[in-house]
Amino acid sequence: MAQHGDRVRMLAGGTDLLVQLRSGALDNVNVVLDIKTIPELNEVAYDPGDGLTLGAAVPCYKIYNNREVAQAYPGLIDAASIIGGTQIQGRASLGGNLCNAAPSGDSIPAMIALGGVANVAGPHGERTVPVEEFCTGPGRNVLQQGEMLVSIHFPAPEARSGARYIRFIPRNEMDIAVAGAGVSVVLENGTITSARVSLASVAPTPLFVREAGAALVGKPATEESVKIASEIAREAATPITDMRGTTEYRKHLCEVLTRRALLTAIERAKEN
Repeated sequence: MAQHGDRVRMLAGGTDLLVQLRSGALDNVNVVLDIKTIPELNEVAYDPGDGLTLGAAVPCYKIYNNREVAQAYPGLIDAASIIGGTQIQGRASLGGNLCNAAPSGDSIPAMIALGGVANVAGPHGERTVPVEEFCTGPGRNVLQQGEMLVSIHFPAPEARSGARYIRFIPRNEMDIAVAGAGVSVVLENGTITSARVSLASVAPTPLFVREAGAALVGKPATEESVKIASEIAREAATPITDMRGTTEYRKHLCEVLTRRALLTAIERAKEN
């Protein structure tokens, strides 16, 4: 990577990279570095006390087929199980989805909602970056020259916690979210003690709506409380109008999807 600089790209699943190379979007790139066999990038380690560490190259199917992970992090499975079809899920990774930094990336709001932290390594050592700070613009991220994403760590789920990711797509043939919402909540005696809300496809980067989660803290886990947070999410969204939907329609979807995701997350929390 140091030798080739901007002319090299790392290959994990390749589901974004290969398309970009073939379309000419990366015409300056002439070296592809295969990282799929690096042990740390293929780690799936779950400890009920410490949480979950996912290597950056772990494909989606290994995540949702892991029973422990699926049971502990259903909100993550919501996202991993809808990224493309079966063939894509055999290669695509959450780490690749994060590095690609598309505003519509399905896994990123779910990872933000779950408090994910990216572990980065490079020529100057290692550092950690909260997932909500990793994407800096469409197709851009915080990785500096020579750095790579090694893994993503998620804290252990608390008792009475629940999470959910939900999206809207225009039709089954266009597998890109018009809008998406990833949320998490923690309950105590029917009161929300912690909450996080994140949105997809409605800003230049996946959007962490800190105010929406804060508005739920200390409130009863009711539809009225959820409605207030959903309205905050709607106002935080800054979507554009394109072939998938208008600005007004996407803002409306943010409110609807956030409300539905929060209600499901609350129900999941009550079952834990």
